[in-house]
Amino acid sequence: MCLTVPMKIEAIEGQRARCTALGEERWADLTLMADAPPKVGEYIIVHMKFAQRVVAEDEALKSYELFGEILDALDQAG
Repeated sequence: MCLTVPMKIEAIEGQRARCTALGEERWADLTLMADAPPKVGEYIIVHMKFAQRVVAEDEALKSYELFGEILDALDQAG
């Protein structure tokens, strides 16, 4: 099963975006979004190192909140 985390674009260099999420930094390839390229500050879904689509900021932040709840529950269970 794959789990995607919305990532915020911090910088764009050519067809690559430097993104951050939950304290991690990754590079995402923007080739698949050439028709509607995202902008710095937007949140994107990245799968297999490729940006797939833009996500609304409120949706991304809600995802982070839910991931935090999951991690808290796992910590309490373990």
